[in-house]
Amino acid sequence: MLVETSVPSGVKDVRRLDRVIIRFAGDSGDGMQLTGDRFTSETASFGNDLSTLPNFPAEIRAPAGTLPGVSSFQLHFADHDILTPGDAPNVLVAMNPAALKANVGDLPRGAEIIVNTDEFTKRALQKVGYAASPLDDGSLDGYGLHPVPLTTLTVQALKEFDLSRKEAERSKNMFALGLLSWMYHRPTEGTEKFLRTKFAGKPAIAEANLAAFRAGWNFGETTEEFAVSYEVAPAAKAFPMGTYRNISGNLALAYGLVTASRQADLPLFLGSYPITPASDILHELSKHKNFGVRTFQAEDEIAGIGASLGAAFGGSLAVTTTSGPGVALKSETVALAVSLELPLLIIDIQRGGPSTGLPTKTEQADLLQAMFGRNGEAPVPVIAPRTPADCFDAALEAARIALTYRTPVMLLSDGYLANGSEPWRIPDLEELPDLRVQFAQGPNHTLDDGTEVFWPYKRDPQTLARPWAIPGTPGLEHRIGGIEKEDGTGNISYDPANHDFMVRTRQAKIDGIEVPDVEVDDPDEAGTLVLGWGSTYGPITAAVRRLRTAGESIAQAHLRHINPFPRNLGDVLTRYDKVVIPEMNLGQLATLIRAKYLVDANSYNQVNGTPFKAEQLATVLREITHAS
Repeated sequence: MLVETSVPSGVKDVRRLDRVIIRFAGDSGDGMQLTGDRFTSETASFGNDLSTLPNFPAEIRAPAGTLPGVSSFQLHFADHDILTPGDAPNVLVAMNPAALKANVGDLPRGAEIIVNTDEFTKRALQKVGYAASPLDDGSLDGYGLHPVPLTTLTVQALKEFDLSRKEAERSKNMFALGLLSWMYHRPTEGTEKFLRTKFAGKPAIAEANLAAFRAGWNFGETTEEFAVSYEVAPAAKAFPMGTYRNISGNLALAYGLVTASRQADLPLFLGSYPITPASDILHELSKHKNFGVRTFQAEDEIAGIGASLGAAFGGSLAVTTTSGPGVALKSETVALAVSLELPLLIIDIQRGGPSTGLPTKTEQADLLQAMFGRNGEAPVPVIAPRTPADCFDAALEAARIALTYRTPVMLLSDGYLANGSEPWRIPDLEELPDLRVQFAQGPNHTLDDGTEVFWPYKRDPQTLARPWAIPGTPGLEHRIGGIEKEDGTGNISYDPANHDFMVRTRQAKIDGIEVPDVEVDDPDEAGTLVLGWGSTYGPITAAVRRLRTAGESIAQAHLRHINPFPRNLGDVLTRYDKVVIPEMNLGQLATLIRAKYLVDANSYNQVNGTPFKAEQLATVLREITHAS
C-alpha cells in the first residue's frame, strides 16, 4: 500500500493511495459476502480496477464462532491495472475472534485491523483456542489495531426502530460497510438503492439497514479512532474506452451463453443439477426467458445432461453445467454425444476434490478427466477462460466450436473465476461473432440407382462435421444411438474396418479444429517460458511483471485451447531452455505437454484450495530461472 500524499480535509487528513487490499471476515451468518459485494459494486462504479476473492465454508451453517465457520471476502482495488485479489490484506475487518485468528496470519506487519470488540467474550475466545484476548496481550502490537464495539453501536443507532436486539444486531455488517465506505471515500447511492430494493417488502428492515449504514459512515467521520481517510483515484488509464460493469465469472458465462444463442439464432437450453460452485449459472439463466432461454433443473446430473443432449438433437444450443463430481456422472452421456456428433456445451466449474472434496474452494484438477474421462476413444475439445470477464468470450468460443464441428465441448472454469469479479467492457454488437448454422434441408446423397437420400454421417470435407437435421423434417429421418454407425449412412455397423475408420475420423475432426495460435509475451528473448492455463493467468502475469521490474528476463504464454493445442505451441516450446508450468493440481497440463512435445517442463503445483500468490510465484520462477 503506497502512500503518495496527505491532503488536509477539515480536522482529518485524506491520504492518497495507489491501491488497497481489504478483507472482510466474520461468522458465516454475519453477511460478509454481502458486505464485500456492496463495497465492490461501489468501487466498480467509482472507476477503480479491482479483483475479488470470496471465501466461505462448504457447510450450510457451520458452528457459529468457530474457525470452520469463518467467511471472508477480499477485495483489491487500485488506480491502475491489477490482475489478482492481492497476496496479503492491508486492512482486515474481523467481526469475531474466529475471524481474527483465521486471518491474522495473512497480514503483513503494519496492516490495519478493525475488530468488533463486542464479540471478544471469554466463551468466544475459548471456542477458538485463545487463552487470553489478543486485543490485550500485546500479540497485535505490530499492527494498527482499531477496537470498535460494532454490535453496541449498531444497536444504539437502531434504538428508535421497533426491532429486537437480535434483529438489530444483524445490521452490524451494514455499520461496518458504512465505516469502510467513509474510510475509502466510496460512493453510497448504489448501496442505499440496493437496500431499498432488497427489502422492498419490509420497509422497516430497509430503513434500519440504511440507518446502520449511515451510522457507520458518521462514526468514521466523528470518532477520534480514525484520524485519516484514504482516496484511491479511478483507474482512468487502465481500461480501453467503453462501457464497463463489474462481473463475476459465472455471470459472465451466463451472459456469454445467452449471447451465443442469439448470435446462432438458436434457442438456449440448460439442463442442470445444482452443485457448488456452478449453481449461479442456472440461477441467472432462469431469469432470461425473454431471450428464449429454457432452464431445466433435473433430479440428478445424469438427467440434466440427458435432457440437454435431447435438446441438441432437437436443434437447440444445449448446455449442461456442473462441477467435478458431476462431470464423472455425466461422462457416459458425454461419450454418447461424441458418438451422435451433436453440439453440446459441458461447463465444469472446477473445485477441490476428490469426491465431495472442498466444494467452496478452487482447484484445476479436472483437466485429465475432461480429456480422457470417458470409455473408448471419445475425444472432446477443451477450452479454459483466464479471468472472470474472459468467461464471456470463452462461452462464445465454446459455442463456435460445438456448432461448427458438431461436437460436445468441455469448458473448464473454476471456483476462483466463478465467484471472483473484475471490470468487464460490454462489447459492441458488431464485435460479436456470427454463429449461425445451416440445418440440413433435404437429401444430401445420390445412390447408384439415382435415388436421393439423406445420409446423417456424410461429412463436410473441411470440418468433418456431419449434417444437423431437425427431427420431424420430411425426408430427413435418420437413426441415432450409442452403437457404432456406418460411415455415411448412419446404420448400425459392427464391421471392424468401419469402426477403425469412424474412431480415427472423430479424432481427426477434433485435431482439425481451427484455433488461434498461442501468443507469447517475450520482450527480451528470455531463456525461460512460463506456460499456464485457466485461472492461473492473473497470478502468473503479476509474478512476471514483478520479475521484469526487478530486471529479470522471462517470457509468458497462456493457453485457452487445450484440446486441440494451438498449432504453433510445439515451435514455441522449443525456443526456450526452460519451461515452467504452474498449476493448481499435481501437474496435469505438464503431463500432457511432456507426452505430446517431449519437453522436460518444470511443474510447480499447489492444491490447497486457494489461488497462487504473485510473490510466491515470482520467488519460484526466479529460482528456476537461475538454477543451473
